[in-house]
Amino acid sequence: MVFGQVVIGPPGSGKTTYCNGLSQFLPLIGRKVAVINLDPANDALPYECAVNIEELVKLSDVMVEHSLGPNGGLIYCMDYLEKNIDWLESKLKPLLKDHYLLFDFPGQVELFFLHANAKKVIMELVKKLNLRLTAVHLIDAHLCSDPGKYVSALLLSLSTMLHMELPHINVLSKIDLIESYGKLAFNLDFYTDVEDLSYLQHHLGQDSRYDKYRKLTKELCEVIDNFGLVNFTTLDIQDKESVGNLVKLIDKSNGYIFRGIDASAAEFSKIAVGPVDWDYYRYPFIMCLFYMLAAVQEKYIKDDEDIDQED
Repeated sequence: MVFGQVVIGPPGSGKTTYCNGLSQFLPLIGRKVAVINLDPANDALPYECAVNIEELVKLSDVMVEHSLGPNGGLIYCMDYLEKNIDWLESKLKPLLKDHYLLFDFPGQVELFFLHANAKKVIMELVKKLNLRLTAVHLIDAHLCSDPGKYVSALLLSLSTMLHMELPHINVLSKIDLIESYGKLAFNLDFYTDVEDLSYLQHHLGQDSRYDKYRKLTKELCEVIDNFGLVNFTTLDIQDKESVGNLVKLIDKSNGYIFRGIDASAAEFSKIAVGPVDWDYYRYPFIMCLFYMLAAVQEKYIKDDEDIDQED
């Protein structure tokens, strides 16, 4: 059984940077990594990729040949990849013995909550190659500073989770830059836990841009709350501890933590329901999830006392 990640998210959320960081981090903990670039518009890769979709199809060629814009061209490329899935399978088979796979997908969000091509490609690979994949959905953390954009990010995350039907982890990326675009209205755990969006209504009401859509936004918030599926973890790709904590969550979601373990069903159950800081790595886990979030809050988000002291 082969494990890996499907890295998705809107443009600019840090997918390629994330894949580059993971390609450097995972070998440090003993994993051979293969990055598969499935973004036909990504022609300036910072990492060495084992498979590159540009060998099969290029977005620039598609746009010229079929007179398509970037969005239509990307949809065409995913459709072309689906029809030529044998090409991708043949490229992946030599990697299955001992590699951990990172799939770097395009940033066009419609591919992952509306169109079926990308999902069909992933499901075909899961079925034929016996892959265990987790969808890692990156959202730029600065969206938390704007209540309207944050609600949009939640709706996108929920739609993607329901559409993709994979183990799924939503990530607030670039957490180190979260306050660069304005002070947060609530503590960080409000945005990561997504427990009661009614508290956002007051802040949405203060922005005249949302007056026309106040009722719609309220209903959308209730939809998100009623599903109760969306939450976030945080990531600073330049911080090894942050990356390690995220990798542990991913490993628990796709079953990597059970890899190589010969144990009874009871032992497996204990591992499955145990805390995320179960120590299966070669490096120590620093703190449990609650204290990890508190540390992120303290490290990256200034409170009022800190601001007063600086003034």
